[in-house]
Amino acid sequence: MDPDFWHQRWRENRIGFHQDKPMPLLLEHWPSLQLARGSRVFVPLAGKSNDLAWLASQGHRVLGVELSQLAIDQFFAEHDLAPRIHESAYGRHHVAGDIELVCGNAFALDATILADCSALYDRAALIALPPDLRQRYVRELHARLPGGCRGLLITLEYPPHEKQGPPFTVPESEVRELYGRDWTVATLERRDILAQQPGFVAEGVSALETVVYRMERRAG
Repeated sequence: MDPDFWHQRWRENRIGFHQDKPMPLLLEHWPSLQLARGSRVFVPLAGKSNDLAWLASQGHRVLGVELSQLAIDQFFAEHDLAPRIHESAYGRHHVAGDIELVCGNAFALDATILADCSALYDRAALIALPPDLRQRYVRELHARLPGGCRGLLITLEYPPHEKQGPPFTVPESEVRELYGRDWTVATLERRDILAQQPGFVAEGVSALETVVYRMERRAG
C-alpha cells in the first residue's frame, strides 16, 4: 500500500476505521492470553487507537508503529500526554509512560527492537494490506518477533467481489496459510457485524464477519 494513501486519509480525516472506545473483542479476549504485567506488546499500524491506552492500563508496555505523524500527535494530545521524542534508524520515537509510538515504516523494524515483545495485537494491520503485502508482512515483520510471542489477530471477512479494500477481506484459510508454518493459530470467535457497519451496507456488502484468532509464535 502506498504510504501517501494513508497520509492523505489522515489529512482528510477519513478514518472510519478509528473507534472512540477500546475494541470490545480486545477487552473480551485479551485476558485469555494470561500475559504477565510488564509484558511488551507490539501493535503494528497503530493509528491513534484507544486500544493502546487500554493495553497500557492493563500493566503492559506498548510499542506501536505508525506511518502518520498526524495520527501519533493526535493520540498523545487526546490522552493529555506529552511524549519525549528522539530519532533512531527506525524513525521518530514518542515515549510517554508505558507507551512508545514510532513514526516510521513497520517493515523497517528489525529483531533488535522487537526482541522483548512477548505479545502482539493486530486489529488493523493485516486487513489494511493487499495480498502481496500481507505475505511480506507475515514472512518478514512477524518473523522478527521472538519465539513464544503470543497475541490476538482480528480480521474481517466479506464477499471479495462486493468491496475493494482497505479494509480487505482475509479469509481464515489465508490466515492459516500465512501463519501456519511459524505460528499456532486458534479461532476464538466469529461474529456477524454487518448490522453495525452501515458503511459496508451502503457499499453493497451482503455479509460481514469479524474473526478473532489467538496466535503464538513457535520457538526456534
